[in-house]
Amino acid sequence: MSTSSRSGYSHLNRRIGSVQSVQSTNSVRDSNRPHRSGSRARQAAVSYDDAYSFALRGAFLNYLLQPRKKRKEYTNVPKPVPRAHTSSMGELMKDFMPGGSAGNIKLPHGFRHTLEKRMTGVLQGVERLPGYNDAALKRTFAEAFNAFTVKDFQKSIDKDRKVEPLILIFYSNATKAQGRNKAPEDHSWRLLVDRHLAMFVRLLASTIRDLVGERDRPELIHRLQTLENKLLTNDQNLSLDATRADHSFVEVEIPLSYDVKDMPMVQVVARIFGVTNSRAQSDLDASMATWTEEAALKDYKAYNFRLSANMAGTLRKRDFDVDDAFEEWKRQETSHLAKIFAEILTIRPDLKGSTSGLDKALPARPVSTIGLEDQAYAELSKMLSSSDATGFGLESLGSLSLDDSSSIRSVDEPNYVFIPSDPRAVYKVIVQYAMSHDQLHSDPDASYGPLSDHSVELLNELAVRWRIPQFSRDTAFVEVVVRKFLDQEIDHEQLYTCLDLVKEPPPETKKPPAIYFYGTPLSDIEPSRWTLTDWAGYQQSLRDLHDALLRDLYNLLLKCYEEKPPSIGVVMALLRNHVTEDPAFAQRPDDAAEYTRQLEAGLRHAAGQIYNVYLGRVVPPAQEDWDFSHVVELGKKVVDRAEKVRKRYQKNPVIMGVGPHKVLVETVFPNFEEDAQEFIKRVMDTAQSREVELSVEDGFILYKELVAIRKIHVEMLPGKPFAFHIEGLLDEFVWKWIKNTDARMIEMVGNAIKEDEFMVRTSNPEGIATDEDRHSVSIIDTFRIFRQSVDQIFELQWDDDVHHARFMTALARGIAAAIGHYCETVETQFAIEMERQTQQEIAAATKTAQEKFFQYAKDAWNTKERVEPFQFLPESFVKFNNIEYAMHELDKLEQLMNVDGCAEVLRKVDGPKLGAKRPQKYVFTIKIVEGEDLKACDANGASDPYLVLCDEYQKRLAKTRIIKGSLNPRWDESVDITVSGPLNLIATIWDYDLIGDHDFVGRTSLKLDPLHFGDYLPREFWLDLDTQGRVLFRVSMEGERDDIQFHFGKAFRHLKRTERDMVRKITDKLTAHINASLSREALRGLLNKGVVASVTSLWKKRQSTMPALTGADIVGALQPLFNYFDDNFAIMKQTLTDATMMAVMTRLWKEVLLAIENLLVPPLSDKPSSQKPLTQAELDVVYQWLELLFSFFNAKDHASGEVLGVPADVLKSPKWHELASLNFFYTESTENLIRESERMAAANAQRAQQKAQQQLHSTASNNRLSAPPTFGPTFSSAGFGSLGTIRRGKSIMMSRNLGTMRKAKEEKRKEAQADPSDDMILRILRMRPEAAGYLKERHRQRERMAATQAAAMIVRQSVTQGFGGGPAFGGALYGRNNLPQR
Repeated sequence: MSTSSRSGYSHLNRRIGSVQSVQSTNSVRDSNRPHRSGSRARQAAVSYDDAYSFALRGAFLNYLLQPRKKRKEYTNVPKPVPRAHTSSMGELMKDFMPGGSAGNIKLPHGFRHTLEKRMTGVLQGVERLPGYNDAALKRTFAEAFNAFTVKDFQKSIDKDRKVEPLILIFYSNATKAQGRNKAPEDHSWRLLVDRHLAMFVRLLASTIRDLVGERDRPELIHRLQTLENKLLTNDQNLSLDATRADHSFVEVEIPLSYDVKDMPMVQVVARIFGVTNSRAQSDLDASMATWTEEAALKDYKAYNFRLSANMAGTLRKRDFDVDDAFEEWKRQETSHLAKIFAEILTIRPDLKGSTSGLDKALPARPVSTIGLEDQAYAELSKMLSSSDATGFGLESLGSLSLDDSSSIRSVDEPNYVFIPSDPRAVYKVIVQYAMSHDQLHSDPDASYGPLSDHSVELLNELAVRWRIPQFSRDTAFVEVVVRKFLDQEIDHEQLYTCLDLVKEPPPETKKPPAIYFYGTPLSDIEPSRWTLTDWAGYQQSLRDLHDALLRDLYNLLLKCYEEKPPSIGVVMALLRNHVTEDPAFAQRPDDAAEYTRQLEAGLRHAAGQIYNVYLGRVVPPAQEDWDFSHVVELGKKVVDRAEKVRKRYQKNPVIMGVGPHKVLVETVFPNFEEDAQEFIKRVMDTAQSREVELSVEDGFILYKELVAIRKIHVEMLPGKPFAFHIEGLLDEFVWKWIKNTDARMIEMVGNAIKEDEFMVRTSNPEGIATDEDRHSVSIIDTFRIFRQSVDQIFELQWDDDVHHARFMTALARGIAAAIGHYCETVETQFAIEMERQTQQEIAAATKTAQEKFFQYAKDAWNTKERVEPFQFLPESFVKFNNIEYAMHELDKLEQLMNVDGCAEVLRKVDGPKLGAKRPQKYVFTIKIVEGEDLKACDANGASDPYLVLCDEYQKRLAKTRIIKGSLNPRWDESVDITVSGPLNLIATIWDYDLIGDHDFVGRTSLKLDPLHFGDYLPREFWLDLDTQGRVLFRVSMEGERDDIQFHFGKAFRHLKRTERDMVRKITDKLTAHINASLSREALRGLLNKGVVASVTSLWKKRQSTMPALTGADIVGALQPLFNYFDDNFAIMKQTLTDATMMAVMTRLWKEVLLAIENLLVPPLSDKPSSQKPLTQAELDVVYQWLELLFSFFNAKDHASGEVLGVPADVLKSPKWHELASLNFFYTESTENLIRESERMAAANAQRAQQKAQQQLHSTASNNRLSAPPTFGPTFSSAGFGSLGTIRRGKSIMMSRNLGTMRKAKEEKRKEAQADPSDDMILRILRMRPEAAGYLKERHRQRERMAATQAAAMIVRQSVTQGFGGGPAFGGALYGRNNLPQR
């Protein structure tokens, strides 16, 4: 854990000694670089009194230079005097634009539109100026307005922007309007023309003032006023309203009161500097004699002189870094000075008078200047109308007679009245006072603004009077703002607002002040245009601000791990938008790297502290009180804190080179991981010592929390491994959960069966249920239990493939056991329901023994009555549907659990170990195929045999179904027996009797020894009974293994065998009628019936030949069987699904094929059979029956071609193909059959030899626990079982899912078609007595072949064991098949 603390960057505290450091910095800076005040008289630091005094002077000068207000005064109407009109218009215009200079004075943009609006107001009588309501005047204006609105004239005015065409056009239209209908000798109307033209000129001047102000076009306005005065030489009553003829009013200027209450800007100064208005009044009264317009004019004349001479008292060339910048500023300054001079002379035209007037002592209160106004305007007009009027005639200001020698005491030391010696410094102090005042008196509910409108107005006025450029104002404002921020007078947001102001243009005004670069944001002014003082001060402010913001950022980031951390958004925005991206700022890379290092160290220390706080809050002090919940809670706090920090800095994950989230993870997570490992070990050790069982749920919660932390760890720390293996530490909780689940799974399945009524589920009882509704809730609940168990493991997201595969294997073992239990329970209930007594059987049970005997004899001989279908119970079929549903759900579960992937993972890990590991148990699959030549126990010469399989301790292991009326029964039933060593089996055959005890038919035994099945290949055994006949068994063995594929194979085998047994139990109810309908007795009865009918027909009709058996007769013989099928199918269709219905019909088809086969040939054996071959007529009938039955089960609609029954490819099974091929050999001679059999046997032997050689050269799997799917002919030491070709049956591994089962079935079909057998020929030869010798020879041949194959197997085992590292080479003590080597 990091030990760095905040003291590592203690100098970042910006609040300690900030003022002293800045003052010392400023002193060093001021002594080493040029300063603007160095160009003027340098003063000491600006005092309060100096700042107040010069602010007061600037505000008072603003008051003095304000345009004078006027009022109307009443006067008596003078006696009319003779009037003469003004001289010609040409003379007036010649005086108006002497030397053509007026052509250089342009009208403002948009002037024409505004003038037209004003003229429209005159015509409508809404003009605000007095004197425009006279009717004659309106007629003149209407005449001129029509001329002004001509398009060509409008375009000319908009293009040239000259005033002369307007005056001339108005004069022309006024003359036209007033001289209309007048006598030639009448010239009195010409006075009205002069009067109306004067009114128009006055309107022009007023319109210009409204558009751009008086200061922007002073020369043009002055000339217009002069022209107006000349036009009114003979008419001094112009302002009188024509409607008021009994008296007259004149406009007179209101004299200045010199009272503070009439000086708004002086009041602003008083408020800013905290003085009362009375004190401000006294200060003004004391200095009013000095602070005059004359003094201001003198200041600016001296300023202009020093500007031209590059002298102290103004900015000089050395104050700029670039000479061009100075020259540009100087040009603009000259233009601005002309406006100031014009402003002063406009207010005080008398200052253009004699020089003596300015040398005298100024009066305390100026007298009225009304009488001198005309003279001042005339002199100013002459000055402005001179030929060199460019620049407003500043070179001719010497005519003002201001003596430089008397006005300026010293060339090097300017002494201004209104301009301070260091305007920038004084301005900065005033800005500071103004900001402090406005902040103190601001509205708390309003948005923040550093300066009020009144303060802004004052500062603008001071900047104009003191000639401060805009960039100097902005940089001074930045310096003040930064200092206030350093002194904690403003916060970050207020600082951001202040810095934004200098980068945004000010609001537009009608009359912008005469300030260089006014209206241009500081960021848009090239730094090369600044003064050196401004540039240096701005740079230093940025450096100071950068250091302060970094200190603030450091302190804020140290709190970023707290519950409610402060925001750094404003600080980062200040650094990014106002510091680092500014061209004036430059930072050394070493400083940035050092800051990053110290910031990272501080964050690591803060992260360690926050973790220690969590640790102290969550974990109890005593170790005995610890449990997993403390680790989980601590982990949640760590993860929650990390996630909150990540989200907080998601957009900016790295701040100044440091990632807070990454530092937190790198610091806290390793500490937590180490602590968590130790906590878990101690908790588990404590529980073990106390013999207390830890909660599995707590273990799972702990695992999920640790996995979430590890995920963040891997993402943020890819090169650093997690502190410990979580799965290896907590896997025992999963095993404990699996153990508990296995213990409860069978119980839950049993409860689901008990609560199930096994009825079809449908929301509409009267409707037809769909296939999805034809299974019951028990199988749904069972697989819901399975999925929930699997989902529990998946939800853990266990990050260890080997562990996960072993968990899935353990679950598969429990699932297989639960499915086995379900199948066993349901099949038992199904068997009870299927073996219940029918109504006939119940009635027969009440009869006496004699009645039972006669009824039995009657039933045996009477075959004419219609056989009633078996009344299957719906719940029985629902159980059957459940098994079919379970197979599909189990296949989905197998895919969900990724069985093959889990097996592959374990195979890679445990592969080398499996070869040396001996299975503890073995699974024998015993198929009870058929019996032959059994003892007849019934009076009709037949038996109803069934077989019971027991172990040597008389424990029943299996029982077959009952085959009615057969001495050659075929059961085809399988049973799995798990053994750990040799086991002796006893097979007993009984004859089922409805009355009395069952009769004993015979008994035989079979020893199951794993040592005898070391090759895992299937074997067939014909076992002789101790009485008469024999039984055929097919036996195969597999090693019991804890493998997920093996467990799923067992589960599928449980389901498949249960399905097969249920199908067989269903079809057994129909088999008796099938065998009776397709028996030799039925065949002979059909043929005998035809013979009797033919003889009768010959006798009656006296014919010489007997008619042949018709097709209708053959079909009629099978019609009862078809009706019986239809009746039973109708019952089944009500409950069975399509898939289960198809399974039943497929099984019935197999029973039909077996019945046909029994008609044609006896079973396969090495002994001759007493069964006689059929005649050609009988053979033809049998194959016609086969064709009719095929069409019946296929149920093809001839109109649409749709197959409604079993598909043809399913009906054409290998057995069907064998029966079809049997027709070709049935009537062949014995010699041809023997010859064909030998040919097939030789071909089969050759193929078997080739397969053996291929397997010898291929590398066998060392851990194979079952045989390959097919291995050709096998061997046996008993009976004639080896005469047929034995193929590998469905092993457990081949039955692990529906896909492998379908694949094995398809391969079996292909092999049966590709590998022809001579079994049918041998069965035909059994009915030929002359072939008895060949059968015995063939038996010996098969024995020799079996011995050869056994020897080859031993050789292959020896070779593969030798290559695999047997005992001779230091290998295992067990062979390749995990059996003891002999």
